Amino acid sequence: MTKGTDIRELALGILLEVSEGSEYSHIALRNVLEKYQYLEKQERSFLTRLVEGTLERRIWLDYVIDQFSSVKVRKQKPVIREILRLSVYQLRFMDSVPDSAVCNEAVKLAQKKGFRQLKGFVNGVLRNIARHLPEIVYPPENQPVPYLSVRYSTPEWIVEDWLKQYGRELAERILAAFYEERPATIRVNQSRITPDALAERLEKRGIAVKKAPYLSCALQIEGYDYLAALPEFQEGLFQVQDVSSMLAVEAAGVKPGDSCMDVCAAPGGKSLFLAEKTGPKGQVDARDLTGYKAALIRDNAGRLGAENITVSVRDACVPDPGSEEKADVLIADLPCSGLGVLGKKTDLKYRMSREQQEELAALQRKMLDTVQAYVKPGGTLLYSTCTISSAENEENVRWFLERYPYEAESLENCLPKELAEQSSGVSGESPEEMLRRGYLQLLPGVHACDGFFIAKFRKKMKQ
Repeated sequence: MTKGTDIRELALGILLEVSEGSEYSHIALRNVLEKYQYLEKQERSFLTRLVEGTLERRIWLDYVIDQFSSVKVRKQKPVIREILRLSVYQLRFMDSVPDSAVCNEAVKLAQKKGFRQLKGFVNGVLRNIARHLPEIVYPPENQPVPYLSVRYSTPEWIVEDWLKQYGRELAERILAAFYEERPATIRVNQSRITPDALAERLEKRGIAVKKAPYLSCALQIEGYDYLAALPEFQEGLFQVQDVSSMLAVEAAGVKPGDSCMDVCAAPGGKSLFLAEKTGPKGQVDARDLTGYKAALIRDNAGRLGAENITVSVRDACVPDPGSEEKADVLIADLPCSGLGVLGKKTDLKYRMSREQQEELAALQRKMLDTVQAYVKPGGTLLYSTCTISSAENEENVRWFLERYPYEAESLENCLPKELAEQSSGVSGESPEEMLRRGYLQLLPGVHACDGFFIAKFRKKMKQ
């Protein structure tokens, strides 16, 4: 272990920042990894797994702790609560760590944080759990909401909604998929290098590379240490981006020379892909709400050498008369509940509520009401979210088509048929029918990408 650095203490700090503060887990973890770049690869991996796993399994962990603790989790001091959570996670899911080491390190951490008087409590709870883990009693399977909620550490309201929307078998398949390990996905900057050439360079660094599903410009990578330190990243040869996000740009059908707009663009993945597709004679207008987000887009555009992007700070809810009927293609990847990416943003499910989801669906409609005016007659509006909620997806499609001079446009010629074939396997519809209707829901456990929704609209010509 790197001298003077306690990895469990770093994990505890991140967990407290997320649970007691307002920071998102992926941001808090990234900030610590950037600060402690000198950590060895094995230590960085241990820290990442411990933080993400403890957050991801929080409901399961609390359920177990409550069975063995005289003080219920909700009444424990925040530091003790997080020490118990990260320790029980190690006991159950990290076999390489001996039980005795887990208990001893937890006691040391409690003492170090000023809770010497509670070291006996921490030690007793953990050793009791370690002895009786195989005997834990779970909710019965014939009570699907509590059973699936505990087993997959997902709030009951989400489980209820997905059971209604997808049925028991598919809902559980989706929940299970969030726990499957997937390599990072990158989009090759083909204006600078080919996928094969980039793969060769990365492999020479000992990084495992394979082709990603669905798109030839996408690669999956594993075995790297600090991604931002890779020369290939610094040279702008690739952008970290899930295939689902790339598919949204593919679906838009961008042509060289098109004038494009991305109204909620940060951190810029879709805008950069648009810039590559529209070429030097085209233009991409990338917008987002804050200066911080706009700076992220500029940084990525500069790194990848995208010179045909302009970046501005604009609120997608506020009309911009100067932009009316200017865009050949408009991407509206709008703020959403994010329930399709729970495998990556592990604390989102605890931050979201049904009421917040309803508010987001209303916000999406307000934004669509504003930005639809920016598309030229005959132009394309591509609506997408990274969620799998019908209220934010299919219902918004119906709402939009009933109110605005647009029509759904088939996805047959712009998305791989394989996507629809995989969807039809669970819906019973033919792949052709699914693509012709103009929208497609991508699901974890069904498709080899994040949960994502894509809908394509064509603005009607004026009479």
